Amino acid sequence: MLSTVITLAAEAESEPAISPYVVGAVALGLLIVLLLAVVSFGGGREHS
Repeated sequence: MLSTVITLAAEAESEPAISPYVVGAVALGLLIVLLLAVVSFGGGREHS
């Protein structure tokens, strides 16, 4: 039983399905889009 669990755990260590770089790039892209939306929403209004 224990050797089966150890074997399954050893086989589970493989490459992730989605690369961490892809996840980071998508998150960065989303944040940049949100930043641009906030800046464009502000227009060029004067500060209060």
